[in-house]
Amino acid sequence: MDQKNQTPQGQIAQVVVEFLEVAVSCIVFLKGFYPTCAFERRRYMNVVVQKAVHPQLAGYIHSVTIGLLPFIQKGLVERVVVIFYDKDHIPVEKFVFKLVVSQSYGSNIEPSSLEFALRAFLIKLTVAEPLTKPLPPDSSWEIAAYFRSLPAADGVKDKEDGGAQLWIPTDTKMWMQPPQITPVKSMGCDPLKMQLYLEQPSPAEAKDPATQP
Repeated sequence: MDQKNQTPQGQIAQVVVEFLEVAVSCIVFLKGFYPTCAFERRRYMNVVVQKAVHPQLAGYIHSVTIGLLPFIQKGLVERVVVIFYDKDHIPVEKFVFKLVVSQSYGSNIEPSSLEFALRAFLIKLTVAEPLTKPLPPDSSWEIAAYFRSLPAADGVKDKEDGGAQLWIPTDTKMWMQPPQITPVKSMGCDPLKMQLYLEQPSPAEAKDPATQP
């Protein structure tokens, strides 16, 4: 895609979705959800990362992240979350990317400057395993996006309408107690603000009778 002919928001969104595709792959590898042969060592943003190469896995991650492109560009996406579940489909851990793309930023974007900032997130992910918890047997995972408002209500028109229809409400169960939050990395400068943090059940969650079957 020719970034020279894009708006600043389009340039930012393009870099962000490419970054998210790699970051999600790194997270799934980190959790040991699939055999290591499903991944391949690649260099991205001058960082050695684990990129999914299994066709179905790589295809799922790519289709979800690229599908977010028009909505990230318009500032509609608040969070992109990689959720790991137990066998009862109750979340056991969430990797949360919270982002804000400035809609008023009008200057040209130098992709290399954004990539330099996002590179630090990938470096943090490569050493984040001590912050995480082991997955239970028969666990599952998915990528979820949380929108600030419904895309169809914000004038996402024409061919993007079809993309909006692909996003369906999630049936993710909610924790009864506020989660434990572990910050991993953040950047706070326009035109892109991003936070990466872990959400895990509060120690009180298992003791709450309301969470028991």
